[in-house]
Amino acid sequence: MEENIYKSFVTILNEELLPAMGCTEPIAVAYAAAYAREVLGTIPEEVDVKVSGNILKNVKGVVVPGTGGMKGIISAVAAGIVAGDAKKELEVISGLTPSDREKISIYMQKTPIIVGKSTSECVFDIAVEVRAGKQQAAVRITGHHTNIVRVVKNGQDLLNRDGGEETSEPSGADRSLLSVENIVKFIKEVDLKDIEGLIERQIAYNTAIAEEGLKNDYGARVGKVLLKAFGEGVDNLAKATAAAGSDARMNGCALPVVIVSGSGNQGMAASLPVIVYARHLNAPREKLLRAVALSDLITIHLKTGIGRLSAYCGAVSAGCGAGAGVCFLYGGDVAEISRTIVNAVAIDSGLICDGAKSSCAAKIASAVEAGLLGMEMAKNDLCFPSGDGILGECVENTIDNVCDVAKNGMRETDEEIIKLMIKSCK
Repeated sequence: MEENIYKSFVTILNEELLPAMGCTEPIAVAYAAAYAREVLGTIPEEVDVKVSGNILKNVKGVVVPGTGGMKGIISAVAAGIVAGDAKKELEVISGLTPSDREKISIYMQKTPIIVGKSTSECVFDIAVEVRAGKQQAAVRITGHHTNIVRVVKNGQDLLNRDGGEETSEPSGADRSLLSVENIVKFIKEVDLKDIEGLIERQIAYNTAIAEEGLKNDYGARVGKVLLKAFGEGVDNLAKATAAAGSDARMNGCALPVVIVSGSGNQGMAASLPVIVYARHLNAPREKLLRAVALSDLITIHLKTGIGRLSAYCGAVSAGCGAGAGVCFLYGGDVAEISRTIVNAVAIDSGLICDGAKSSCAAKIASAVEAGLLGMEMAKNDLCFPSGDGILGECVENTIDNVCDVAKNGMRETDEEIIKLMIKSCK
């Protein structure tokens, strides 16, 4: 494998497989707030927050972990200001204690926290301005969850990379090198010492929160319902395990997850079904690590052209990744893995993202089912033909078509979803 491709893929995995506590959008809001408080140097007396519609969409219905059930942007801001440690980035409120909950509640009652919609065209945009007396500080994040582009204190720029345009992906690696063929080649050739720490952490973290979701009652309990209704066959167990992780994460569980493409739900959907199948097949540890890494990279490949946030549910991409990872466990080659992806896309594309919330667990189950059905078809040398719907001449054309539909075609859908969600707040 060419050295530049190898190094880029290792870098991509290092950029993407990050630990995060709670749904990543409220955590990004808490991170911005904690950072602004640290720049200010004291607890703010007033806070103004401006967010893009997609941030509002993904914060409105999800519990901020450790807060005892609080939801929404104001709760995330207050948690970051009162108890956040900005140095921990996406684990910014991992140190939150029970005594902090009362402090957060009191702070929310006493402090004006004004939330408004960003006027920029950035899909991912968080701006927090804080004031105490004559002191003022502001922080802006665009593009992805920890991408701080501007820091201001008392009117003076401490950091200014704010060109008004967002970069939707971290910039350390060339993602144009991603292709199904290159990914499979990399997975077969990669020296595991270059990635095993990342993948082992993903397996450990995501398995732990899935087990928590199956053990206790979170949200709509989709994972538990699936097991009760349809049993513990490996295909259903794969769906239920991934759904249970989302049940817990969307409803306040404080356990961290390892994210993919900026999303814990995608990180769990990409990894947990592969883990379940590897256990079922008694796959060697090395095979499991390579299969999970394959699923991660396929998910990232499908999401790169879409962006972090859109009206297209990211679980669909992760379901494709999971199907590809399971296909690899069964010995699938580039052709079978490509057919798996095309089949899964044909089955489940168009699933909308209407924000982070309890029903994400059910969408994950649906996406994983599509990935597994696509894989079973591929194993039997079956593939939906090019020209059917949005399917292109090959897997890469199909991925390009999906990205075009999700990023461009569904822009108006996204705007309508956000309008409806704002309306429901009134």
